[in-house]
Amino acid sequence: SRRRRRREAARNEAAAAAAAGDVEDQPLLRGIFEVKKKSCDVVLSAQRLRWSRITPESPLGGSSIGLHRKEESVEMKDVFSIKLKRRRFAGQEKGGILLGITIFVCLNKEGNKLKDATIHLGNISEDHCYVWYRSLKTILMGFPNRPKSLKVFVNPTSHKKEATQIYYEQAAPLFKLADITTDVTVTEYEGHALTLLKECDLNSFHGVVCVGGDGTVSEIAHGLLVRAQMDAGKNCDNALVPVKSQLPLGIIPAGSTNILAHTLNGIQHTQTATLHIILGHLKSVDMCTFSSPFKPLRFGFSSMFGFGSRTLALAEKHRWIPPNQRKNFAVIKTLANLRLSSVCGLHMPWQRIQGHFLNVSIMAIPCLCSVAPRGLAPNTRLDDGSIALITVRNTSRQEFIRHLKRYASLKNQFSFPFIDTYIVEEVKVCPRIGMKHIPADNLNCTGSEENTYPWNIDGDLVEWATEVHIRCQAAEFGCCKGCNCEKQS
Repeated sequence: SRRRRRREAARNEAAAAAAAGDVEDQPLLRGIFEVKKKSCDVVLSAQRLRWSRITPESPLGGSSIGLHRKEESVEMKDVFSIKLKRRRFAGQEKGGILLGITIFVCLNKEGNKLKDATIHLGNISEDHCYVWYRSLKTILMGFPNRPKSLKVFVNPTSHKKEATQIYYEQAAPLFKLADITTDVTVTEYEGHALTLLKECDLNSFHGVVCVGGDGTVSEIAHGLLVRAQMDAGKNCDNALVPVKSQLPLGIIPAGSTNILAHTLNGIQHTQTATLHIILGHLKSVDMCTFSSPFKPLRFGFSSMFGFGSRTLALAEKHRWIPPNQRKNFAVIKTLANLRLSSVCGLHMPWQRIQGHFLNVSIMAIPCLCSVAPRGLAPNTRLDDGSIALITVRNTSRQEFIRHLKRYASLKNQFSFPFIDTYIVEEVKVCPRIGMKHIPADNLNCTGSEENTYPWNIDGDLVEWATEVHIRCQAAEFGCCKGCNCEKQS
């Protein structure tokens, strides 16, 4: 029967997979090394490195090598560097007495954290160690996604101006250990990275790394996609179906909220982010394309219109205030002058949502951060091709503040009667301040040519006068494969 054939096919596939796994686990080398000052039988395969302690048999036994104790192992996919260990005199840079091989491994710790560790295989035989060294290096070279050359952008003004120190003290040594060459640019002004990405030769790099906050990440991600359109010969102002960037983006968090790094890795941790980049962990991530008449195409991860954009606009007008105080001032001032925006919204398959809203949020990713542990949009995923549309209708100031406070807790921030959530593929948002009524059968939104309205795009203030058309677009990033970014109820 058809069901029986399916079961047989499934068994055959499982058997083939098991056979392939057995081939990969066939011993390539076997030898004796000292591990933690104990003689061990060490076995290398394409999949893993195993070792077990060698102990003498009982005095009555005839052999000096016999019983094996508990076996330990490390997966080769978790190994990121191999070095020959030598003893050198002070001032000696080359040569030295060979002591063995040092293996640098990435370990998974609690809370999505990664940490590097070392395993030392002691053996003073040059020939023996070189055979193992070459075999280990050959296996590492077989992992296709691991970068060999990276273009690094460091924003020295991010958060507490620690990005440069974070990179050179924590990330750069790991890149050097993994034999990754880097070309580092410390940005000098806003938009510097975008300008360079449009002009520089990227063919020699296997990826781009951003060291900074959410604004820097957004600028570089936008720049990579703009460069992809330019290389494909597309008009960047009218790319309805944008070309995907061929270069992945790695993110080392050095900002205040680090939303994208937190969402990707499940944690804000420099070493974790760096090790994900070194090991070539890739994840496809959704972005939004923002198109508006007579405006350049814009790429971003999240956007707000209404309360979120007015707060940012007010903060931008008071940049002389220290950052943390400026944010608090802007939020309190905007809450004190809370007002509605008249909006006409359309989403696929073109349904109209119109009325007065306190805030409209459009998010392509969950947007996890320390102040919103569930995320700003917990009902979307990183790469499902959808956008979360969240509308906050008219309500009292007290109820709106209750809604905002929910973000900092594990409670559902959307369980209020004045909030609606939608999962969509495309959205058109049309501010209707000072506009005439739009007929229900007219799917084209028209805006005021005189007035412009502030939008918050990944923390960047953007002014648009007419309708904004938002679509979903995929990009590729270095990230944690095990972080919890699934849709939540």
